Amino acid sequence: MKRSISALALGATLLLSPFSLMPAAAADDFPDQDVRLIIPFGPGGATDVIFRLVSRQAEQSLGQSIVPVNMAGAGATLGSREVKNAKPDGYTLLGSHQSIQLSYLAGMADYSYDAFEPMALLTQTINIPSTNSDHEVQTAADIAAYVEANPGEVRVGMIPSSTDHFFWVQFFEAAGIPMQDVRMISYPDTGSQVSALLANEIDFTLLNMPSGASFYEDGAFRPLGVAGEERLAALPEVATLREQNIDLVNTTARGVFAPKETPKENIEVIASAYEQALQEKEVANRIEKEFGSVVSYMGPEAYAAYLEENSTALERVAGNIDFSR
Repeated sequence: MKRSISALALGATLLLSPFSLMPAAAADDFPDQDVRLIIPFGPGGATDVIFRLVSRQAEQSLGQSIVPVNMAGAGATLGSREVKNAKPDGYTLLGSHQSIQLSYLAGMADYSYDAFEPMALLTQTINIPSTNSDHEVQTAADIAAYVEANPGEVRVGMIPSSTDHFFWVQFFEAAGIPMQDVRMISYPDTGSQVSALLANEIDFTLLNMPSGASFYEDGAFRPLGVAGEERLAALPEVATLREQNIDLVNTTARGVFAPKETPKENIEVIASAYEQALQEKEVANRIEKEFGSVVSYMGPEAYAAYLEENSTALERVAGNIDFSR
């Protein structure tokens, strides 16, 4: 009897082992179905457009569709939480930027970059402090004198705890402007800030080429400076902040993340597909010329090191922010 039971058990093990012991998504077979890319912002913005553009090209080498899914809400935490809690198999990814860490620092989320596996940094979008073309301020370097002449009356638009909120704190520090001398006006999104600037309800806001190009072209808005290492090809006459003696470089860094414990092999497959996509000249040209961004590919390990450095910098800035304002 013992022999019969043992034989049956061994037979069952041999029958099951090729399948039951196989990983849910072995690297050789991955991916064998569509991959969802959760974008925690609404459609049409820079983050949405850039991820859709690059993902469409990445599909060519991946061999499967990458399906973008907009999941906006709760300060971009609705979408990031969806991915954080997803099965770690590489089929549900997050396309985001510094908002992951910013939401954590502002107390809006109980998780940060550490809750994800970094896959790849794709692009960096250069930010541009801007004003209405009717405003007396002509350059970013003029803002300090304007604030000094109008303490407590200068209105600056921002989305609480977002990249623009952190930018302005860094800008005021670099330009020597006391935070108490400006009024930070909260808006739910960039579109609302654009409307407010058009109506002269605020003095300044932070834009980029995707959100501001058409307004720069028709003369409605004035770009005051470029927060990049170099001038933008689309705005060659606009000086960088550093050229204006404001020591600040500020970009929105967009990358792809996976749930924690996603197999390394699967991460590398996705990262490679995005790397190949960014090597396409047409894609790179559109990123630069249409979106005022630069291709800044980093693989998983380099991206993880970048995020660690970025986290440290953001934590320092957060110490100077009153998130209740």
